[in-house]
Amino acid sequence: MRALWYTRTGPAAEVLCLGEQPDPVAGPGQALVRLHASGVNPADCNRRSGRGYAMEAPLVIPHSDGAGVVEAVGAGVDTGWIGRRVWLYNGQRGRPLGTGAECIALDVGLITELPDDVSFAEGACLGIPGLTAWCALFADGDIRGQRVLVTGGAGAVGHYAVQMASWAGARVFVTASPGIKTEQCLAGGAQQVFDRADPDCAERILEATEGQGVDRIVEVDFGGNLATSLKVLAVNGAISSYASRGNDKPVVPIYEFARKCARWHAFYLPSLPLALRQRAQAGMTSWLQGGPRMHRVVGPFSLEQAVAAHETVERGGKLGTVVVVPG
Repeated sequence: MRALWYTRTGPAAEVLCLGEQPDPVAGPGQALVRLHASGVNPADCNRRSGRGYAMEAPLVIPHSDGAGVVEAVGAGVDTGWIGRRVWLYNGQRGRPLGTGAECIALDVGLITELPDDVSFAEGACLGIPGLTAWCALFADGDIRGQRVLVTGGAGAVGHYAVQMASWAGARVFVTASPGIKTEQCLAGGAQQVFDRADPDCAERILEATEGQGVDRIVEVDFGGNLATSLKVLAVNGAISSYASRGNDKPVVPIYEFARKCARWHAFYLPSLPLALRQRAQAGMTSWLQGGPRMHRVVGPFSLEQAVAAHETVERGGKLGTVVVVPG
């Protein structure tokens, strides 16, 4: 099969290779998926560059997320999977051979059926961003009627969190930059969008919630937004953080948390309990079946353009998930 790979970490232009690799075979409990699209997330680029990660194997095929068609299954797997359109995640998490290739063999529990009205490129956006958004919102249960704040609502995770929270019956508030990012948040179901650079952002959020604050924050920058978050978080509220881009070593004022009986759940998708990840996959299916959804594909890029795809992710400012088409 044609595939991307690297044998050392570094800049994409220096370490990414394209060529032939052995075809994978579905082992026990696995499905073999012919990939039509591969999602490129920031964590994939961090691994390839060596930012926070050591080289995980002598040869790594990058990318965790993807979508395609099941071609074969291994022992113990229902043959009814063969021929199904699927989306998948954790392709290159805890294993070296990811979705930056024409095929992948992986645990059948990591694949989910892809509705016919969702393209393969859109399906490749669902894995890390969609499952992270779902877990940040619903790990503690139903959010109907809650006031939910999504920070960075135009980002890949935030984009899905806004839509899912609105679908679930929450009152959705968002921070984002003015212009097209604000417009996309409103189109996704946000009731009100606040300029994240506004020095009075916290006061405006409190005004919009009649002084009550928000019950849950889906947080893209725990450290950078901590002061604002503690101002707007309601008593007994929760912060679900999946990143801390502005400050990864914040000083946490424990008594401010304690006085609000606040909960802070910092999480990393591959480390979440299996039962929660399975709930998230089922929840994503229900959400996708509930009506038309907004998916944002950047590209797609070909395998020959993989360096440009990685560099697009690393530059930032994109609106959506960068997708590489292996075929």
